[in-house]
Amino acid sequence: MRTTTNLYLSSMAFSDLLIFLCMPLDLYRIWKYRPWNLGDQLCKLFQFVSESCTYSTILNVTALSVERYFAICFPLKAKVVVTKGRVRVVILVLWTVAVFSAAPIFILVGVEHEHGTNPGATNECKATQYAIRSGLLTIMVWVSSIFFFLPVFCLTVLYSLIGRRLWRRETMGPNISSRDKNNKQTVKMLAMVVFAFVLCWLPFHVGRYLFSKSSEAGSPLISRISEYCNLVSFVLFYLSAAINPILYNIMSKKYRVAAGKLFGVEQSSRRTASALKGESPPVWTESSLNT
Repeated sequence: MRTTTNLYLSSMAFSDLLIFLCMPLDLYRIWKYRPWNLGDQLCKLFQFVSESCTYSTILNVTALSVERYFAICFPLKAKVVVTKGRVRVVILVLWTVAVFSAAPIFILVGVEHEHGTNPGATNECKATQYAIRSGLLTIMVWVSSIFFFLPVFCLTVLYSLIGRRLWRRETMGPNISSRDKNNKQTVKMLAMVVFAFVLCWLPFHVGRYLFSKSSEAGSPLISRISEYCNLVSFVLFYLSAAINPILYNIMSKKYRVAAGKLFGVEQSSRRTASALKGESPPVWTESSLNT
């Protein structure tokens, strides 16, 4: 299981775990958004972690898709260029870029209170008035949108090229190699991961854009639409951090076999090894694995 593809998936899993660590604070903010009694630093920190993980996930998905493109379209070159050591360095660079890109959150959000009222009773963890008036909030919205829509465009191009290459190989001869079968299965799984990512994150970016516009214009209609959109995006935000293992379980036999072995499902070592190599299907039933 220690492949270059799974190194990227492990990085994404680490990002998902960090997102879930921030979920109690997000739930507390929805349940009791006023007053915010957990301090200014915690308000900034948990939103910074969420923003960093957002950027890291999309960068890892993009890098993984580029790696798959080279592995399928240029297999001989990929064996030399794409190594585990280089992938680890790439992942480290991606996390560094994500952290630095999310750093303005420490300026953009904080504990604010309404003027002319008791500060202690109206403290709220939200975008600061300085960020709204200075235009920094709008800039951050555009930065996060670039982090989302540009990689999605790249992913669309990459998977189109990968699909064309695999289709050409399939039409060139009746016999499809086991490597091509494995590549097709991997591409299908990753395409579903990308589709789920886009589906879960698009409302988040739409809601953020509407929030920035409502903050600038003060329109009650846009503000109300933004509130509903943010509520939907909140649910999808955490769903995106939980859906990948479900997709792996549905689409990958190797994942099911490895997960079964990890959780102590009894099986002979020889059959486990052969299933992991893709030589035979899992020996236990589909229903037991899904359970």
